[in-house]
Parts: sequence; structure tokens; C-alpha cells
Amino acid sequence: MFRRPVLQVLHRFVRHASETAAGLVLQRSLNRVQLLGRVGQDPVLRQAEGKNSVTIFSLATKEMWRSGESEVYQMGDVSQKTMWHRVSVFRPGLRDVAYQYVRKGSRIYVEGKIDYGEYMDKNNVRRQATTIVADNIFRKPYSFVWM
Repeated sequence: MFRRPVLQVLHRFVRHASETAAGLVLQRSLNRVQLLGRVGQDPVLRQAEGKNSVTIFSLATKEMWRSGESEVYQMGDVSQKTMWHRVSVFRPGLRDVAYQYVRKGSRIYVEGKIDYGEYMDKNNVRRQATTIVADNIFRKPYSFVWM
């Protein structure tokens, strides 16, 4: 008589725990960035005291579009917008290779994740920074073709 209620409570607990775990599996997220562009400055290797070193460089990407009434016949003005990205490389092997071989003007492909942070500038003003944390970097020749 005592056993049955205990089993029912235990069964409800196990079912609730498994439903919660299943809910967590469905709530995964993704933070991936893919950039193809030109390096704006030679990489800089920085190391703060007690922290790992990091290679930092800027990457420019362009967005181009045609404006005008007849886009079918490719008439009209071509407009473009350049966006700058700050790329940080923390992985030890990749960090050293990026510092040695990536140069200003190089066309590279970067895979990584986007990171938002804050810092205090020289005037003690809080600033926000957006950084691409690189997982992979590919130089020319590419293994893919862009048309």
C-alpha cells in the first residue's frame, strides 16, 4: 500500500525531468559568422598580463546593389557600402599563423562567432565593442568559387 504512491511520485518526477531535458535539447542556439573580404591592416599580436595573447586585425566587406528603374537590363547606378569588422584570433595555432601570413589587402575568408563586449576608454567612458572571434581563416586559393 505504501509502495504504490511512492512509485507514482517517482514516476512523475522522472517524466518531468525527461520532459525538461527534452525541452533543453530543442532550445539550442547558433552563433556563427562567415565573412569574405579584404584585410584592412596588418595583424597585431597583443598580450595582457596573466592572459593569453590574441591576434587582432580588421576586415572589410562590401555590399553592392544596382539602383534605378531597369534592374533587369542591368542599367542604373551601382551603389556600395563597406562594413568593417574587428577580428580576434585566440586559438594558439591559428593565432600565430594569422599573425605571420595575413597581410593588409589580403582577401580572406573567416569563420567564427560574434561577440559583444564593453570596455573603458582612456577618458573612463564606457564603450561597446563588437568582435568576430575567428575559428578558421582561409587565404587564397579558395576551395570554393564565388560568382
